[in-house]
Formats: sequence, structure tokens, C-alpha cells
Amino acid sequence: MSTAPVIAAVDGSDDSLRALDWAVTAARQRRAPLRVVHVRQYAAWGQPDVLVAGEPDAAGDPVLDEVRDRLDAGAEPLTVEYVALEGAPTALLPELGADGQLLVLGSRGRGGFASLLLGSNGMAAARDAGCPVVVVPRPGREVREDLPTEPGPRVVVGVDVDHPDDATLAFAFAEAAWRGVRLQVIAGYPWPVPSWVAAGSLVAPAVDQDEVERETRTLAEGFLAPHLKDHPNVWTEILALPGDAAGLLVAASKDAELVVVGRHRRRPLAPARMLGSVTHAVLLHAACPVAVVPPSPPGQ
Repeated sequence: MSTAPVIAAVDGSDDSLRALDWAVTAARQRRAPLRVVHVRQYAAWGQPDVLVAGEPDAAGDPVLDEVRDRLDAGAEPLTVEYVALEGAPTALLPELGADGQLLVLGSRGRGGFASLLLGSNGMAAARDAGCPVVVVPRPGREVREDLPTEPGPRVVVGVDVDHPDDATLAFAFAEAAWRGVRLQVIAGYPWPVPSWVAAGSLVAPAVDQDEVERETRTLAEGFLAPHLKDHPNVWTEILALPGDAAGLLVAASKDAELVVVGRHRRRPLAPARMLGSVTHAVLLHAACPVAVVPPSPPGQ
């Protein structure tokens, strides 16, 4: 079991306190310590006419004091470290993942516009952190679509059969095992697939949809095989479905405990980290917490 901490980023907002509660549960499931971090953006050291010596004192931070009271009232003991930092949250929060096994934060903090679905801090952390990042949304997000599946507690993970990533699947299996819930694997495929024969002309696809669905499912089962061997007690449900991957995952989030998605690899011609369009859309619209997992190292 890893002793790296589960890290909760807090700022005193209701969103961050919901994320804190999620992180507490995750730390207990993993038997890991919890590190609570408050990044004070408008700190004295950032003012050119103020001279400040030394690191900020976590004991004098009212946000962390509130968290202490909240956690001290809990029924079960938990090893907790409190850290106060000063600087830009979009820069410092991703760096927290360097020595954490999980970074958890709310979809929005105190700043920003009320209409934002995901704040800049959550976006930066999900895109740049070195460890998996869980973004906990505000309650009440509506998801109108339904999937043909049994309801009940579950972790949902999307698998791209053209570009699967073992890190994402491994995280999803481990999370389902810790929670003792089923793992729902969604493999989407485009349908209908138009065939162009001339400018402006379309014909029906020559392939059969059932054949495409079977092939998609077969590929997904092959990618899952080593993870099923490692987690024989995780009940796994594989759904090969037509449609947009982001839409399918958002629909699956309606009564799920967690949706797990991957982050794009860095590309030679685009060295900056990217979330990817599917991950971005799921973060914006999913009704449950979303875990964004960094890709496996090259060659793995």
C-alpha cells in the first residue's frame, strides 16, 4: 500500500469542503495519510511594498483552522498534515501531485464567475498534475440521457479501443476494488459511419453495426484481460455502445460514484500537456466526481 498522501486542496468554499470530504474517504480507503493544502493567492509576499520572511504558518490560517475543526469532529482517526502555501493556485496546485497519490479539489473555488462549470484551478490541476486528479462537482447537475444498464453503485471508465491506456484502466479497477462496487467499462464506437463516393454524395456503410459492436467489445475485453486477472473480485460490466464517447460517459455519470478518464500524452509537435476533448467535456458536464489520470509513461 502506498504511503504517499491523498491531497485535498481547500479554500474555505463549499465546493472545496465537499472535495475535502471525498478526499477523507479516499484516504481511509487507501489507508493513506491526508494532506490538506490551502494556497493563499493574495498573500503579503506578492505585494511589492511588503517584506515577508519565512514560509506561511499553517497554524494561523483561518481556512485550515476550519478544516481542523471539521476533521477533529470525525468519528474515525486519520493522519492529517496541514500545509499553507502562498502564490498562484494554478501554478502551485499541479505541483502538489509530485509526491501525492491523488489530488482532490472542487470544481470551483471562491473566485471566478458563478456561471463557470469548472474553475481555472481545477482545469490546471487536471491538465498538469503528476498524479491522478479528482474534481468533485457541485450537486444538482442534470444529465438527461440514460444508458441501458442496471442502476447501482459503480465506477465508470471509458476505454478508447484505438488508443487504450493501462494507467487509466488500472486506476479504475483499483478504485472499484477499494469501494467494493462494480466497474462499468464503456467503449464507444461511431455510428452510423458514412461512406463518401463523390463530392456531396453519401452511401450507407458496407459494414454491419452488430459486427462493429462485436469487434469493439472484443478489443475492449483484450485490453481488460490483465486487469481482470489482477482484480478477480471486481465485477466488470463492458458496454460497447454507438455514440460520442463524451456523451456516453456523461450519461453514465448520472448515478455513478466516479467517472475515470485519461489525459492525452504529450506529442512531439505539441509538447504542452492537453486534457483532450472527451476529458474536457466530461469534467464540464458529469454529475459525479471525475478522476483524470495521467498517461502511462512511453513504452508501457
